[in-house]
Amino acid sequence: MVEVRELGLDGVCEIRPAKIEDARGFFSETWNAAKLAHAGIAVDFVQDNQSFSRARGVMRGLHFQTPPFAQDKLVRVLRGSIFDVAVDIRKGSPSFGNWVGLTLSDKDWNQILVPKGFAHGFVTLEPNTEVVYKVSAPYSQPHDRSIRFDDPDIGIEWPLAAAEMVLSSKDATAPYLAEVETGFVYA
Repeated sequence: MVEVRELGLDGVCEIRPAKIEDARGFFSETWNAAKLAHAGIAVDFVQDNQSFSRARGVMRGLHFQTPPFAQDKLVRVLRGSIFDVAVDIRKGSPSFGNWVGLTLSDKDWNQILVPKGFAHGFVTLEPNTEVVYKVSAPYSQPHDRSIRFDDPDIGIEWPLAAAEMVLSSKDATAPYLAEVETGFVYA
């Protein structure tokens, strides 16, 4: 059994796969295309990515790829915990610039589905955090874009202060949403 919970933005949802535990450990189907299609989620994933962050406060995002290499993402934590965010970047959307956030952890065994048309980012809440995510299109450097994690027009309420975050140079110099041509239009 898998639980799917809408998070308030079109298509962004939390997924909690069943976890069968016994004395040996546990087993879990973290993705089952047929079962999730029955729940209204039909995505063809083509690539798996994994990141490891040594420190608490590592910020990764806000990232997205423009069409035709736009990506749906299914994100989960193998070890540790993160605060994960999706931001609506579809021009003309009634929720354009709005965000939802969710804590993902190895203990909660939950995932977030971030559809195309949303920027995605997370900050690690503890050291030695490992994140794995499936994407529906391969990485394409010419289509790769970033938006400032602290854009005041978006107003994400991160659980850590910006001064506590460790950013890449790409993320530290990312433009604000108003300065980015996202390539997404709300239909």
